[in-house]
Amino acid sequence: MKVVTMGVHVLDVLVRPVEEIPEGQGATLVEDIRMTAAGTAAGTALTLAKLGAEVRTAGAIGTDPTGDMLLQLLERAGIDTEFVVRRIDTATSATVLPIRPNGDRPSLHLLGANLTYGLDDVPWDELAEATHLHLGGPELIGAEVAARILAHAKEHGVVTSVDLLAPGELGTYDQIEPLLPYVDFLLPNDDQVLGFSEETDLVTGAKKFLAAGVGLVAVTRGGEGALLVTPEGTETVPAFEVEVVDTTGCGDAFSAGFLRGISLGRTPREAAVLGSAAAALVAQGLGSDHGDFDLPEADEFAMTHKTRS
Repeated sequence: MKVVTMGVHVLDVLVRPVEEIPEGQGATLVEDIRMTAAGTAAGTALTLAKLGAEVRTAGAIGTDPTGDMLLQLLERAGIDTEFVVRRIDTATSATVLPIRPNGDRPSLHLLGANLTYGLDDVPWDELAEATHLHLGGPELIGAEVAARILAHAKEHGVVTSVDLLAPGELGTYDQIEPLLPYVDFLLPNDDQVLGFSEETDLVTGAKKFLAAGVGLVAVTRGGEGALLVTPEGTETVPAFEVEVVDTTGCGDAFSAGFLRGISLGRTPREAAVLGSAAAALVAQGLGSDHGDFDLPEADEFAMTHKTRS
């Protein structure tokens, strides 16, 4: 699997546990503060690399120390960052995440350079040589730009997948409609399906994407697991029973596991089980890069751990 992860790159600063923000200039001691690479491109790249894929990532960051740290973290994980472009006039995207004791993660987010990625930045020749393209956050670069990139990949036989970034309440169908004919696998969460489809029923929303040209929709639903929707029907895949520390990066880990499974010739259900296992492994620690596991260990986890239903 030679994959290009393209789109959103973020440096996360995670603080745990945070029950409330001290008033005034008060201070509270915490157990852990970490910085990790994250985002629908960079976060997915981290888990894909763990699962044995050859990963090159592409996106836009600043020339600031935040960007330096982000690149260092990605390269340490074995990810090729040659196609990450740097902007001298825009900051690197970053998020501060005060993690609550139950794993919830409110966020303070800076969009930064992610918004500036465009057609002039795309490594077209190298993209055509990949086996897979995973485009994360197409709504940030615009539907027409995303459609051009995905169409180019499809023309060269590259398997395409897309994950969304914006919460469903900010989504509209016209933000993604032009790119849907070029998407083999759409990997949103349940809130995004409802928001971007502008439907009130999850399956109806997913089928709207299929009707526009998507091959398969794999919907993540947190602790309720995943829902696979194809023209042939629907199938549910339960989540694994684990003690959740932090849900940051779990959606990206699911995407990575699902896509790695597909690349190995597994059925969509088998691929979703691997995705759920990767998400469960990441959820047991702090940050998108949590867990020192590889493909055999993720498969063993899936075989030996109980599911929630």
